[in-house]
Amino acid sequence: MTSPAAAAPLTMRHAIAITVGVVIGAGIFKAPSLVAGSVPSAGWMFALWVAGGFIALVGALCYAELASTYPSAGGEYHFLSRAFGRGTALLYAWARFAVITTGSIALLGFVFGDYMTQLLPLGPYSSALWAAIATVVLTLINLRGIRSGAETQSWLTAVEVGGLVLIVGAALWFALGGGSAPPPAATPGPVSLAGVGFGMVFVLLTFGGWNDAAYISADLKDRRAIARALLISVLFLTALYLLVNWAYWSVLGLAGMAKSQAVATDVLAAAFGPGAGQLIAAMVAAAALTSINATMIVGARTASALGQDWPALKVLAAWDEERRVPRNALPIQCALALVLIVLGVAFKGGFQAMVEYTSPVFWLFFLLVGIALFRLRAIDGTRERPFRVPLYPVLPALFCASSAYMLWSSLGYVYSQQLGGFNAAWVGVGVLASGLVVLGLMRRTA
Repeated sequence: MTSPAAAAPLTMRHAIAITVGVVIGAGIFKAPSLVAGSVPSAGWMFALWVAGGFIALVGALCYAELASTYPSAGGEYHFLSRAFGRGTALLYAWARFAVITTGSIALLGFVFGDYMTQLLPLGPYSSALWAAIATVVLTLINLRGIRSGAETQSWLTAVEVGGLVLIVGAALWFALGGGSAPPPAATPGPVSLAGVGFGMVFVLLTFGGWNDAAYISADLKDRRAIARALLISVLFLTALYLLVNWAYWSVLGLAGMAKSQAVATDVLAAAFGPGAGQLIAAMVAAAALTSINATMIVGARTASALGQDWPALKVLAAWDEERRVPRNALPIQCALALVLIVLGVAFKGGFQAMVEYTSPVFWLFFLLVGIALFRLRAIDGTRERPFRVPLYPVLPALFCASSAYMLWSSLGYVYSQQLGGFNAAWVGVGVLASGLVVLGLMRRTA
């Protein structure tokens, strides 16, 4: 699914907007409280966010080499296929399309619907209706072409970032006397490795999504542009997250952050009064909408790449070269997300848990992508590489180690949970098992 550079319709600005937009979601409005509650001092809190940015930067360097060397709309599917074969890549694509992507679209749709309902309720099923409206409208926008979807993403990302900048501005206003006296400084407590590890899990989850830039590598005119886009995006996100956490901390203090159930709302209320709730609702709705759009752009491309490799799934492969979009995978993805939204009306809690409990599957394949870099260097070392990871093999090894740590941490979390009376770890096992069944069927018909 690569194409001549002359046909590439996107610029580095679009790549940055998609990357930043998919990363900044509702997490930055919730995770800082959890991180603050897991560390003994503000210094440790900021250190974790810096560490998260560094790990994301290391990962971005690895992806920059893979995406610039093997540009493809299939992204990670393409890397895994070249390194380990079509079978491994199919398991990844199946897990991503069947649960991770479509489930994320549906869940983000409910987040969007929950907050839009605070602004404009649509009746007893308002949240689901807003989720469905967002899913359909954004799908139609993306069917018009990658350029249309990317321009929409640029505007949504600008609104989303503007909301976070407003939080920083509120903290500055508060510091200059616009609010009440700042909270007293807390006495640092003892360091807990378990607490620091717990906080790091949520930091890395909040940074998650930068890797989706790989799916538009074939749509950039300059093959090295994907490397610059990834690096700029991660550095920008790290600086923005540090500023936002400084804003939360400067107004509420570490203990106040840890106790807060809605940290952004509390900061704006302290600076501008209790009427800030609707403003926060609009900000979170914009963040969810931005993440939905970016997830749609990259998710359907995995399915289209899968269809190109497996004849039994060729309906997914249809590609509109003029618009640079998967013309069948996008509406099919939309239909599956709408089905999950309907199911979510009745089983929202269990449905959300099911999607969250697939996180070990995601981190397993993330680790495999890191290993793929080593393997492709070994079996395809003569290929021209427009960008090479500096300090190889140290930085790729660090990326693999951090992915393995997140896999272990997510397994520990999932294993401690229950879903319908069963251990939640069986959810991920079920997803992979169903993928093996699909793989067997595909090989019979190939």
